[in-house]
Amino acid sequence: MKLNELLADVDYISIAGNRETQVEAVVYDSRKASPGALFVCIPGQFQDGADYILDAVRAGARAVVVERWVDVLEKTSEEVAVVMVRDARAALAQISATWFGYPARKLVTIGLTGTKGKTTTAHMIKKILETAGKKVGMIGTMGAYVGTEKIPVRNTTPESYELQALFAHMLEEGCRYAVCEVSSQGLKQGRTRGIVFDYGAFLNISPDHIGEGEHADFAEYLACKKKLCDQTRHTVVNIDDPHWQEMLAERSVEGLVTVSTKGEADLYASQIENLWEPGFLGATFHMSGLVEGEMALGMPGRFNVENALVAAAITGGLGIGTDCIRQGLREVSVKGRTQVLQSASHISTFLIDYAHNALSMENLLQMLKGYHPDRLVCLFGAGGNKPKQRRFDMGSMAGKYADLTILTTDNPRYETVEEINKAIIEGLDAYGGAYQVIEDREEAIHYLLDHCGSRDIVALIGKGHEEYQEIQGVKYHFSEEEVVGKYVQK
Repeated sequence: MKLNELLADVDYISIAGNRETQVEAVVYDSRKASPGALFVCIPGQFQDGADYILDAVRAGARAVVVERWVDVLEKTSEEVAVVMVRDARAALAQISATWFGYPARKLVTIGLTGTKGKTTTAHMIKKILETAGKKVGMIGTMGAYVGTEKIPVRNTTPESYELQALFAHMLEEGCRYAVCEVSSQGLKQGRTRGIVFDYGAFLNISPDHIGEGEHADFAEYLACKKKLCDQTRHTVVNIDDPHWQEMLAERSVEGLVTVSTKGEADLYASQIENLWEPGFLGATFHMSGLVEGEMALGMPGRFNVENALVAAAITGGLGIGTDCIRQGLREVSVKGRTQVLQSASHISTFLIDYAHNALSMENLLQMLKGYHPDRLVCLFGAGGNKPKQRRFDMGSMAGKYADLTILTTDNPRYETVEEINKAIIEGLDAYGGAYQVIEDREEAIHYLLDHCGSRDIVALIGKGHEEYQEIQGVKYHFSEEEVVGKYVQK
């Protein structure tokens, strides 16, 4: 493809050099440059791609996109076209879409943003669509999925080039739908720029991701989330969140759909009840409005009912029938998110959850307490080289809600498990919580499988979807799901 063709949708300031340059590849990492490549120089927090132009040119790059003039361009004898832009990330997004033939326009695209629940809601939508016989692609925290194929990604919302490449791959593999988790960082850095989502959803927002390298304050965090509303054809909003009106403020929102568990909306839930039976921990509720009927959700917690309403609003809007929505919500399971382990269902209710701070632990344990088990048991540790206050706070939540806590290993990194657990114990003691220390996590899980009854709920907390333990700089394979399954088989 020629350079001037790639720049058709780019807001550039000037071009120096041959506009007819044939481009053989698009890269934004100089180490991936090859003969005939276009190198887009992305300025980052710690490094500026413009500092690596000479490396890219030596590797064969024949065109560069820059936000500032770089002197090294005058020192090379190679003929290099230089495109000056105001925003290199925006340019990369537009160039990538053009390079791959605008694949997002040929898919039904669904974008989800929120502090919590993006992964769960994405899985709900995927499950409902697949129940209806559709082939679905999904991109998010746990990686990218193209049908049953899993592809690792570095960020919840990948850089625009990878995002467009994934869309193109989905099309090649026969997908009709693409479900994307859209993070605040992805919106801030314009990774989804140029994409108009057929459906976009705002789930919730709470103070998070605020600090160096992320967001300056809550106002900026909210402002980044709000950007999704500017690039959606239909917008679904959870009006149970106290900030939902701020989310829509100063925005011209097309096709607005509201959902709620607290009162009437375009789609709302009533008569919400916990449902706990062997192999199933979830909720029943009546859905009214855009979709009507009795539902059983295979995930516990009112917050998951909120997620289910968003999933139903989107899939219902896409013409998926109530029976498929009902079946999808009942059967949905998300690895590491209140995931009930079926292999242990004849022994006790064991679940895995990614909760790794005090707030998420409190939400989880308080919700599980509502099922009135004989005992609520939690097993957890804490990450090494993290603030000690976080450990104390997590211990406090366990002491406040759990009948028994098993202290064990998480990812100790470069600290000792004993040192980490010392701070957790201080938090447990603040509430007089009963606990035992079994440092080997596999041994601790075996202990619980041997000592818990059918009316106990056991929460394995902290690892979630992770399948490793990081100890002294080395990642060792460790899967709680595998540990439980193998021990039960014995």
